[in-house]
Amino acid sequence: MTLGIDVGGTNLVFGLVQDGKIVKRVSVPWFPKEATLDETLNTISGQIEEIITPDTEKIGIGVPSVVDVNRGVVYDTVNIPSWTEVPLKEILEARFHLPVAVNNDANCYARGVYEGYPADAKPEVLVVITLGTGVGMGIVDRGRLFCGANCGAGELGSLPYRGATLESFCSKQFFAGTGWDSLTASQAARNGDPRATILFTELGECLGDLLCTVMFAYDPSHIALGGGVAYNYPLFRQSMEARLKRDFPYKKSLERLTIDVCTGDDIPVIGASLI
Repeated sequence: MTLGIDVGGTNLVFGLVQDGKIVKRVSVPWFPKEATLDETLNTISGQIEEIITPDTEKIGIGVPSVVDVNRGVVYDTVNIPSWTEVPLKEILEARFHLPVAVNNDANCYARGVYEGYPADAKPEVLVVITLGTGVGMGIVDRGRLFCGANCGAGELGSLPYRGATLESFCSKQFFAGTGWDSLTASQAARNGDPRATILFTELGECLGDLLCTVMFAYDPSHIALGGGVAYNYPLFRQSMEARLKRDFPYKKSLERLTIDVCTGDDIPVIGASLI
C-alpha cells in the first residue's frame, strides 16, 4: 500500500493505492494564499494522519514546482507563496517514519498515464501534456521518468510564441478575452456556434505548433493529452493534426506516432504513488 498526494491547482488529493488502484481517496480545498509554511504543512500532515494505515509503505507527492528530486526539496511552488524552499521529504519522513518521494506534478501525471497502458503495449517514449490553467509536461523514456538535471525537463509551455508563450495559447488561458471560458466555449461549439467552432480550430492550430515542438525536442512514440482542455479533443483534433502534418518534416515519425487522450481524475495520485 502506498499513499499518493497530488498538490493540484484547486484541491489537495490524497489516495491510498494498492495494485495500481485507489482504494481510498480524500480531496480537500487548496491552501489559502496567505497560509504560512507551518499551516500548509500541518494541513498536509493532518490529512495524512487521517488516511494512512499501518500497512502503508511509502508516500509520494507531486507539487507544481521545480524539485530537487534526490533531496526532496521544492522551490517556488506555484500558488503557495510560503513554499520558496521547503525540504518536504525530510519534514514528512521525520513526521511519519516512512520513505517519501517528491516530484513535479506533471511528472507524476506522466507516470500515472504510463501505468495505465497495458503491460504488452507500453510506449517506448511517452510525452504527457496537461492542458489546464497552464501547460505541464512529463516524459517517460523506456519506463523511466526523464526529469532533467533540475526537474525542469518538459517546460516547453514557457517558450516564446506569438508575442507571449505557448502556454498562453494552448491552455485555458487561450479563452481569455473571447467572452467565453473553456467550458462555455465548448458548449457553444458543440451546439454549432460558428464563432466557437472557429475558436477551437485556432486552438487546435496552436496545439499543433506545441506538438511539433514536442516532436523536435523528444521524438516520442506516444503523446498523451490530459487536463481540462483535453476533454474537448474532438473540437480541435482535426486542425491540430493538420498543423502538425504541415509543419513537421519527418513524415515517417508522424506515421509511427500515437496520440491519446487521458483525462482520469485519479491519474496524478496514482502517478505520485509510483515515483
